[in-house]
Amino acid sequence: MHGAELTGDSRKIDRAYAALAGLAVGDALGMPTQSLSREVIVKEYGTLITDFERPLDTHPFAAGLHAGTVTDDTEQAIILAEELLRDEHHFDAHHYAMRLLEWQESARRRGLLDLLGPSTLLALRNIESGMDLVDTGRAGTTNGAAMRIAPVGIAHSTSDLDSFVAHVAEVCAPTHNTSAAISAAAAVAAVVSAGVDGALVREALVVGLHAARIGESYGESTPRPTVSERLERAIEIGSVLRGVELIDEVRVRIGTSLASNESVPAAFAILVAYRNHSWEACCIAASIGGDCDTIGAMVGAMSGACAGISSFPKSAFRTVETQNSLDLRTLAQSLLGLRR
Repeated sequence: MHGAELTGDSRKIDRAYAALAGLAVGDALGMPTQSLSREVIVKEYGTLITDFERPLDTHPFAAGLHAGTVTDDTEQAIILAEELLRDEHHFDAHHYAMRLLEWQESARRRGLLDLLGPSTLLALRNIESGMDLVDTGRAGTTNGAAMRIAPVGIAHSTSDLDSFVAHVAEVCAPTHNTSAAISAAAAVAAVVSAGVDGALVREALVVGLHAARIGESYGESTPRPTVSERLERAIEIGSVLRGVELIDEVRVRIGTSLASNESVPAAFAILVAYRNHSWEACCIAASIGGDCDTIGAMVGAMSGACAGISSFPKSAFRTVETQNSLDLRTLAQSLLGLRR
């Protein structure tokens, strides 16, 4: 569909597919640099990541992986997509939690070291111990929910934003039942959803920021600054800076850790700066230091949804789908079948 003008359902399919595949591309670009400092990235890979790379042999999580390999961000997003498709009328939070535990065991058997994040792992241990699902995610403030939330944005419209955020909160609650995590996930999902419906980045950001504010009323309250306040700051930064200057400003004024009120606003700053240039945006995310793979996954999903597949090189989706045996177009189309 590159270069062709799309209308109606074709545009939705293009953008839904670009959201899922963009998530995988951003994840894979950030795989070798995840958890590394900006200084180490510059020393080992140069000023900016410009293509899929292999990780260092000494990498704490990704050593031995091939260039173009995705991480937990993509694999857990696919699990969530499958759970949404399992029963379109009811989200089975307990079954979802068990799927995540099964995934971790599968990842261990495959020799992967990039396993469940701290919030998700603690919550799932709580679930295994018999704790009520209302309480299991009350300590989850990290970005685990936001990194895998894109399928909700594909499956649901933001035409009723209150209902949309309520659904995001339901999906987040087992592992990330805090205002910060739900607000962050709602922002990402809403941008994806608005993009699938045809919004450009500027329009989608308005929806995402509104969703973030609604999301702050859910879950266990968390200290300020709120995610929405950080998003506003990030949008200001992304509106005026690009390249290394953007990277430096985001690192100083926002942060790039796995905290929801750092990594999600960091992704928004990059999204604003690069708008329709999704590949370049994902490369910036991979170069920024900190939680690069997750920031890249969120940037790729949001930018892909707003700009479509033509905003990536033709080879990028083929690389991640071939390397990881993925069929993301079919999955995206199935999720669109749920959309209402």
